[in-house]
Amino acid sequence: MFELLKYYLSFSFVQYALIVGVLVSLCSGLLGVILVLKRFAYIGDGLSHVAFGVMSVAMCLNMVDNMLLTIPVTIIVAILLIKDGSNRKLTGDTALAMLSVGSMAFGYLIINVFATSSNIAGDVCSALFGATSILTLSSQDVKISVAMSLIVICIFIIYYNKIFTVTFDETFAKATGIKTDKYNLLIAVITAIVIVIAMNLVGALLVSALIIFPAVSAMTLFHQFNYVVILSGCLSIFNSAAGIIISILFSTPVGATIVMTSVATFFILKILSLLIKR
Repeated sequence: MFELLKYYLSFSFVQYALIVGVLVSLCSGLLGVILVLKRFAYIGDGLSHVAFGVMSVAMCLNMVDNMLLTIPVTIIVAILLIKDGSNRKLTGDTALAMLSVGSMAFGYLIINVFATSSNIAGDVCSALFGATSILTLSSQDVKISVAMSLIVICIFIIYYNKIFTVTFDETFAKATGIKTDKYNLLIAVITAIVIVIAMNLVGALLVSALIIFPAVSAMTLFHQFNYVVILSGCLSIFNSAAGIIISILFSTPVGATIVMTSVATFFILKILSLLIKR
């Protein structure tokens, strides 16, 4: 099996998948801690559905790079959702659920009515579950994904202390002079970027798992923010790399394999935490 893996790793498409997968997963793991603690985890799922709708329009317009349309629109929606969420104008998840379902239905309708591709089912499956897109990345896709991922990581490191304060006690942060609206806006922007890029990895329906599972898994063992962030990032990288490798070796769907690896990791750490408490 080691020789087979070595053989597969010699191909550029596998190398591209691992590079993008590791970087995007790291961003998702870091961001997931913030979203879970701020109780914005549901936004990841909603934004991925919005991104699918926008991506469908880009596909029908035959755009060479659909990220040019998908990222700006998703960022705008993310800003509106986080702004309304922080102002408590949204009671429950009703508005978000309507937006999610509406975007998904609109995207699927647009693809079926106006799509120029003859492989509509394949396009939809890839967009929803990341079935093949991560293994068919071009060098340009890799460069864009790497650049976006590095920007997100740099933003997280530079503004780490501010993000930490806003995440745990926004009222206190505002009282100390921190412009909380500015950092909530920053969180919204990087959330949208990570979700759009992560859709290439696991698809629109599974992208929230990439954000939530590493963070929740890390929280089962640690309660300090620093440790949770570090472990979440490490788990994200491990889950993504292991999922991609398993998928290649056993010909399983990439997105679903990564998510199931994340689920398995969560249960292992949960059992470990229970044993430690005893």
